[in-house]
Amino acid sequence: MNSDTLMVLFAMIGYMLVVIGIGLFFAKRAQANSENYFLGGRSLGPWVAAMSAEASDMSGWLLMGLPGLAYWTGLADAAWTAIGLAVGTYVNWLIVAKRLRRYSAVSGDAITIPDFFSNRFHEKRKVILGISALFILVFFTIYASSCFVTCGKLFSALFDADYHAMMIVGALFVVIYTVIGGFLAESASDFMQGVVMFCALVIVVSLGVINAGGIGAVIDNAKEIPGYFSLTSLATPELNSEGVQQAVNGVPQFGEASKYGIITILSMISWGLGYFGVPQVLLRFMAIRKVDELKKSRRIATVWVVISLATAVFIGLIGRSLYPFTDELATKSLSENVFVVMAQSMLHPVFAGIVMAGILAATISSSDSYLLIAASAFSKNIFEGIIKKDADDKLVMHVSRVVLLLISLIGIIIAWDEESVIFNLVSFAWAGFGATFGPLMLFSLFWKRTTRAGAVAGMLTGGIMVFVWNLGISKLGGVFAIYELLPAFILSSLAIIIVSLATKEPSKEIYDEFERAKNYTD
Repeated sequence: MNSDTLMVLFAMIGYMLVVIGIGLFFAKRAQANSENYFLGGRSLGPWVAAMSAEASDMSGWLLMGLPGLAYWTGLADAAWTAIGLAVGTYVNWLIVAKRLRRYSAVSGDAITIPDFFSNRFHEKRKVILGISALFILVFFTIYASSCFVTCGKLFSALFDADYHAMMIVGALFVVIYTVIGGFLAESASDFMQGVVMFCALVIVVSLGVINAGGIGAVIDNAKEIPGYFSLTSLATPELNSEGVQQAVNGVPQFGEASKYGIITILSMISWGLGYFGVPQVLLRFMAIRKVDELKKSRRIATVWVVISLATAVFIGLIGRSLYPFTDELATKSLSENVFVVMAQSMLHPVFAGIVMAGILAATISSSDSYLLIAASAFSKNIFEGIIKKDADDKLVMHVSRVVLLLISLIGIIIAWDEESVIFNLVSFAWAGFGATFGPLMLFSLFWKRTTRAGAVAGMLTGGIMVFVWNLGISKLGGVFAIYELLPAFILSSLAIIIVSLATKEPSKEIYDEFERAKNYTD
């Protein structure tokens, strides 16, 4: 390991020690009870709520997956995805945040998303609780695996080390940190990590533009590639049988641009629908200390997301201008290292280490959220809610840690393939949450006629259809190749409406609670 690599390593270790320090600082308060551990006692301020929500949401795919997508096929896929996410972020904070914060406090002071759904429909038999907790376990395990892939790729690229060993090291660090600090540590460190991620993106995109000869040079280079700099077509790299892009005299080869019609555009914009169902963001709405602080949080979150997404997409385009062809970025999987390659080549090793900490920050901020929410789904909602209803807080927290370790182990197994594409893993899990919980969250908050049977039908339809569409129907091609989130979201919504109207109206108590939630003040 040379001196430059050592400096990068020391800078990253320094960052990791700060993160661990935050975990230790909040450890005592987090261990006081399960509400503090899983929701922080509803004490988040507007800045922490906003930044931690977006940092935990975006994860390593913002700094690796999205730039890699733009580098590989050009502007269209990455840009339409970013537009959908930016709009989804704003709308979610605008219409869901305030109502969920109020309703979750009124309906039994719920501290998890399954808790809220179960309390919302006054369940005696915890069917909704169990189903929602199981879906959370499944999709968050996939999400966690995407974060472990990010760790493996990052450390492998930086230190020329074995991917599998580096992936396991990253996973162990995340697990230890999550066990120590809980929700408060996670949210406080996520605030810091959101700042680091933002600065890393702005620094790298600024230096990239300078090194590439200006914005005009980047755009001119993109326009020379068929379909690359367009919102209505897609570049198609020419690949050999091993998936490596072909080059002639160092010039990357591209085929004819592929068409990018309205169905594909709707498919990518539909990423925004996922926000209505992702627990890591919804929990921040529930955890903010005062309802009237949500307006400030919305503004902070929206500005952060718009700038971060735009710079992430542009980094991919700059990377193609700076490195038209290099073995380090020659496959779809390797292209997700474009941010790492740019930072290493343009920055002093110490600063490169700090910027690399931005990727680590994104990964930690997401994976600790995923692991904590998944563990709480089992320990609070399945173990305490269904299996052992008289379990005390101490036992619940012990169970959550065991489950956290098991989820991490499964996530490591899923992430074992070093050819895994971060963007693909994230897109599947995102669709799962968006279709399973998104429609139900909206109907639960805004349509009082929603019934328990409708809720169950909506969750099952949305969650199952994500698998059916991704693994089966999408293979038919054409209009059926649309991102599974959109059809699954629509079908879930229809299931909720049809079954709710076909079943008995909710009780007067549920209607009264619905009205109280609309007018609740804290």
